[in-house]
Amino acid sequence: MGNESAQHPRHRVVVIGSGFGGLFGAKALRRADVDITLIAKTTHHLFQPLLYQVATGILSEGEIAPSTRVILRDQKNVRVLLGNVYRIDLEARTVTSRMLGHITVTPYDSLIIAAGADQSYFGNDRFAEFAPGMKTIDDALELRGRIVGAFERAELSADPGEIERLMTFVVIGAGPTGVEMAGQITEMADRTLAGTFRNIDTTTARVILLDAAPAVLPPMGEKLGSRAAKRLTKMGVDIQLGAMVVDVDQHGLVVKDRDGQERRIESACKVWSAGVSASPLGRQLAEQSGVELDRAGRVKVKEDLTIPGHPNVFVVGDMMAVEGVPGQAQGAIQGSRYAAAQIKAELKGAHPSDRKPFDYFDKGSMATISRYSAVAKVGKLEFSGFIAWLMWLALHLVYIVGFKSRLTTFVSWTVSFVGRARTQMTITEQQVFARTAIAELEEGLADGRSADEAAG
Repeated sequence: MGNESAQHPRHRVVVIGSGFGGLFGAKALRRADVDITLIAKTTHHLFQPLLYQVATGILSEGEIAPSTRVILRDQKNVRVLLGNVYRIDLEARTVTSRMLGHITVTPYDSLIIAAGADQSYFGNDRFAEFAPGMKTIDDALELRGRIVGAFERAELSADPGEIERLMTFVVIGAGPTGVEMAGQITEMADRTLAGTFRNIDTTTARVILLDAAPAVLPPMGEKLGSRAAKRLTKMGVDIQLGAMVVDVDQHGLVVKDRDGQERRIESACKVWSAGVSASPLGRQLAEQSGVELDRAGRVKVKEDLTIPGHPNVFVVGDMMAVEGVPGQAQGAIQGSRYAAAQIKAELKGAHPSDRKPFDYFDKGSMATISRYSAVAKVGKLEFSGFIAWLMWLALHLVYIVGFKSRLTTFVSWTVSFVGRARTQMTITEQQVFARTAIAELEEGLADGRSADEAAG
């Protein structure tokens, strides 16, 4: 077991997570007189809003997930540790992480928790095996394999019913991710793959967008939601609202409509984008500090993004519940920068009671529908169509980390949007089936540890 020394000459900051909150929090402390330990369960910083483009062959994983170590190489006050944080001890001020069988205990003076959120299946976690979410690189690569693989399997079939099932794609959740995913699967079938098969016509593929809500893109308002729905319908997407998924299996799913009637949709490839659940670390904070959690498990932080009784523990990003702050990149970036500013102020003698409340600046929300078409909401201003699409391109290029990633992303976008090709259409069996194998491996390791602890 690794354990950091209890004696340390400088203020120790532990950052949990390498997403927008974790990375920008660490970078904001670049010139501070602190020693930072960033602990993350992946080796990369993920630009999550573009995962759907990895899943649909537009971008490679490297373009949206550069190495965290490389990004922070020149920041000498940061140490990066690979591990999954599974315990926070507020009284002892330690964070415990696990990397395979190696346990590391890291003490802190200040803590920034930016552990993000996972896909929520609303208590039906078994759905994940048949309808992967869109939260990790593994998810995106698995979905790419399932989407392209469905067309490949359809090419081999002589059964019209089986071909129809294989070429029916269901996206569950009509939020930004679901809208973007449905649009890109449609464009892949209509443009990229058109004419590449001999037994099937990919342009006849059916894409269904399901949601239990009564509207598309509810957070963006009725006007933009209607425009997005109109554009998707024109592309051929079958939008079914007021439809709640009650069961999912390998061959399809069961939906309950508003009238209470249930019906089945035969579909080989399903994508889940219907909800999120905050990191389980939030429950530990609640048990130890009494802080409240919302229904999604997010922490109802104080005005300075800390938890009761612990002014040195900040919760940012998808884990925090602050009214008016959406679970988007900007919320994580601004929250982590605010936390870093409070840490630097305290080093100069400021008292936590002097802190001004966190003030979120809303830079708007956007969603692409197809090439040359998007919707955007900036303050009270609303945009749609080509102008919104250009705004979306510019904003996402700005926040991609690294000049090389920006350049290669721009080239990939040019190839995909101006032409018909997609440069990342490679799939492997491992990408499709590794999830189950890894889950079984982790379960086996956990059982082994439990047996060892019981024997000890």
